[in-house]
Amino acid sequence: QVQLVESGGGLVQAGGSLRLSCAASGRTFIMYTMGWFRQAPGKEREFVAAKSIGASTYYADSVKGRFTISRDNAKNTIDLQMNGLKPDDTAVYYCAVKRGNYYEGARFDYWGQGTQVTVSS
Repeated sequence: QVQLVESGGGLVQAGGSLRLSCAASGRTFIMYTMGWFRQAPGKEREFVAAKSIGASTYYADSVKGRFTISRDNAKNTIDLQMNGLKPDDTAVYYCAVKRGNYYEGARFDYWGQGTQVTVSS
């Protein structure tokens, strides 16, 4: 049983920073892409960032230069360091994994339950 558990969400002022962490269990994830998505109120879920099987990293244009994704295969964790947060970053953030490499529009196989990030003005 694959389980993904996010942590680190909370309330932060605009311009601040927050670090999200996702702990994965139930499987070996060496051959998996690990990534982050988010969903703001009234909007569709959107891709944020992903770390593929190797060192390849992918970011949405809206977060590039502000967010940094990292993974630790030994610990089966993936983190998202978020700097320069904006009110538009307010959303529920989801950790997700998929078998194989990342590509745009890829279906992710397993999802966490999400963690709330709220950025105030």
